[in-house]
Amino acid sequence: MNYIGSKHKLASFLKTSIKEVVGEDLSQLVFCDLFAGTGIVGRNFKPLVKQVIANDVEFYSYVLNRNYIENHTPIAIEEKFDFLNNLEGVEGFIFQNYCENGSEGRLYFSSENGKKIDVIRQQIEVWKTTDTIDTNTYYFLLASLIESADKVANTASVYGAYLKNIKKSAQKKMLIEPAVFGITKNTHQVFNEDGNELIKKIKGDILYLDPPYNARQYGSNYHLLTTIAKYDSFKPQGKTGLRSYYKSLYCKKNEVKKSFVELIKNANFKYIFLSYNNEGLMSENEISSVMSAFGKYSLKTTDYQRFKADKTENRNHKATKTVEYLHILEKQL
Repeated sequence: MNYIGSKHKLASFLKTSIKEVVGEDLSQLVFCDLFAGTGIVGRNFKPLVKQVIANDVEFYSYVLNRNYIENHTPIAIEEKFDFLNNLEGVEGFIFQNYCENGSEGRLYFSSENGKKIDVIRQQIEVWKTTDTIDTNTYYFLLASLIESADKVANTASVYGAYLKNIKKSAQKKMLIEPAVFGITKNTHQVFNEDGNELIKKIKGDILYLDPPYNARQYGSNYHLLTTIAKYDSFKPQGKTGLRSYYKSLYCKKNEVKKSFVELIKNANFKYIFLSYNNEGLMSENEISSVMSAFGKYSLKTTDYQRFKADKTENRNHKATKTVEYLHILEKQL
């Protein structure tokens, strides 16, 4: 999934840097990813640690992490995927509000794919309410639908806008494919809460923080994934069909530092790592000042190419060089 701020390309840098501070053997440690997004960081640490705690306030993120992180034993339901892929599409909520030929004229999906998303989402809910599938399988299927739908979305990258014409990748017939998760002996925990509130109730060894860096609200950029995940009834608002969404204080210049101080203060973790970059609302000096007040502070940096959406059909992304900061705190507990 194309995701703003994804740490997929920084996974090696993060693992190496964290091990240099904490030690090579992480097998008895609890690792918390408090702003988990698609769960990429937690997925990388899942086989290395005793337990992963993953959290995100966005519901689509909760679904993904409930599958990729909390699911840890095999789920064999190949026949369910075959059944879903052979269903005839229906004109449901997604088709009517977000698709080609729908009543609202929004072009997030082709007509065929919108109908397919509706029928698959409805069938997954039927299986859940009739106890045909258990909770783990439910999130496995929901995560698989979110990932599969995202592959055929008619957007440049995020769901803050749709393209004026259906691009080639969005014309492809959607097939729901398994969102494969890692198998581990240990159990893991996933939450769907405000990070600053959850931090008061959990504890562990390594706390990884990757909050929003700027004014972009993830709730508006990925609203349609939450709508598919919840499949609830509401009146979509405006040209893009927005739903009501959570507004993070980490996206507000006059609130972010205060929220960050409270988070570090309440964190019951010895090792705290914050990913941030040179375009963030908080400066390097502000972050170092806050973290230094709670223990031993250090900093690692790396240059990398990230991608910005480019609203043309032929060039969906353009590379932009940025500097990623990894702020490190060994907290005095």
